[in-house]
Amino acid sequence: MTQDVETDAGPARVTWRHAGQPRLVLAVSHGAGGGIGARDLQALARVLPGHGVTVALVEQPWRVAGKKLAPAPKTLDLGWRGIWPALAEPGLPVISGGRSAGARVACRTATELGAHAVLALSFPLHPPGRPEKSRAEELLGSGVPTLVVQGGNDPFGKPGEFPEGAYELVEVPHGDHGFAVPKRAEISQEQALEIVTDGVTQWTASLG
Repeated sequence: MTQDVETDAGPARVTWRHAGQPRLVLAVSHGAGGGIGARDLQALARVLPGHGVTVALVEQPWRVAGKKLAPAPKTLDLGWRGIWPALAEPGLPVISGGRSAGARVACRTATELGAHAVLALSFPLHPPGRPEKSRAEELLGSGVPTLVVQGGNDPFGKPGEFPEGAYELVEVPHGDHGFAVPKRAEISQEQALEIVTDGVTQWTASLG
């Protein structure tokens, strides 16, 4: 089911994948250079409804408008705030999530919006090759239970670069920023996605 949502940043779009007996909603948005067709978002949308988690795939207004470049963080946050009432409408606890830039939005707005938890897929800890430009404060400041799922070879921040903090981290061995793994890796692409979905499934179960 697809739902159009008006926000102060323009119309957004939510694609729902409903669980039979849902206990949580996982709302996930895309990154600055892609859409909800990302392999990890699609894998979560396939798997999690079978575990009592309704998945809402969120297309930010700039993406719905057909623009190729994401706007400034304040505008991204504005769009996410506008989408939130639709995500909360089922009356279930909402996990605020996203990949890359979407993960940053989720972290920045979690406390303000009353998110139950945050799922950060491929959190961009720093721009590639610029570790001094750390965005760790956004992650550490989410204020709610947080899970990071990070590729072992993510140029935006490898798992070993992440600071200690009150969050959990699942590593996808050999994965890049999109969780793609090279053909020579000891795990297949399918196995890499299973690490993502298994990790998120177990974490959501622990949230109650």
